Amino acid sequence: MQVMRGWATRYAPWVGLVSILGTAQDALAGDYEGSPQVAEFVGEMTRDYGFAGEQLMGVFREAERKQSILDAISKPAERVKQWSEYRPMFITDARIARGVDFWRQHEAILARAEQEYGVPAQVIVSIIGVETFFGRNTGNFRVVDALSTLGFDYPPRAEFFRKELREFLLLAREEQVDPLTLKGSYAGAMGLPQFMPSSFRAYAVDFDGDGHINIWNNPDDAIGSVASYFKRHGWVGGEPVVSRADVRGDQVDQGLTTGIEPTKTVGELRALGWSSHDALRDDMPVTAFRLEGDKGPEYWMGLTNFYAITRYNRSVMYAMAVHQLSEQLVQARGVK
Repeated sequence: MQVMRGWATRYAPWVGLVSILGTAQDALAGDYEGSPQVAEFVGEMTRDYGFAGEQLMGVFREAERKQSILDAISKPAERVKQWSEYRPMFITDARIARGVDFWRQHEAILARAEQEYGVPAQVIVSIIGVETFFGRNTGNFRVVDALSTLGFDYPPRAEFFRKELREFLLLAREEQVDPLTLKGSYAGAMGLPQFMPSSFRAYAVDFDGDGHINIWNNPDDAIGSVASYFKRHGWVGGEPVVSRADVRGDQVDQGLTTGIEPTKTVGELRALGWSSHDALRDDMPVTAFRLEGDKGPEYWMGLTNFYAITRYNRSVMYAMAVHQLSEQLVQARGVK
């Protein structure tokens, strides 16, 4: 990440020169020059957060509307319907091998994160592996372009992305970083762990103590930030993630959870024909789900830590991929 202290001052003389030259402003105008939406947004940032309006407009003069971003977010995602199709996308020999290397390279930092936050090293490594293949795929869009495009030109979720744009500009000011240099996904997710700006400001940590939070190319901060995220979302150190279940009877499907939240207890599921492979208290809330695996249906109970993983991405298959990759990492690291 390119750090540029006092980025706002970079624009002050440039903005002043443009205002003096007058007609030069039209020549330098970007995709958001003259936009009423942008003017309103800049006014809010000036009024509510103390930004200098002209300096902030200097950022938007260089921001670009990206049709490729609108195409990407509007395109119906290829729906992977079965776990048997989804699992092989993330649990591969290459990802496991790279994960073992990443773990060994950052072993001391991962151990410290585990000690401070209670989140196992393998889970932190697995998240970074699933999200970005350990930094290989962090995104090539400028974050300011992604969030401006979606905040001002994508009505279905404009409010959400304008909020993220606000958070992004605040984090750039707080970290003294030029907002035009930071890159991420087409949706504005950033760095090794793919944090949205609001998550960055809420959960990211300066884990190496250098006075700045850099999740783009500082693995120490990325590792600490993932651990911080999970701790803040209810991860309980030393507790399991999921429990396999056997089922019998004609009431089994009544136990399946609608959505992600753990709405039934182990005892309630037992009454519906579910039997856990592990000793679980009857009063434990769980997320009960069925996956279609290579060998047929699989029934699982997701525990508190499973729900914590779904707070990163609201998908039971995502959470299972993270969990099972973490198990594979432990196994691979142990035999090499």
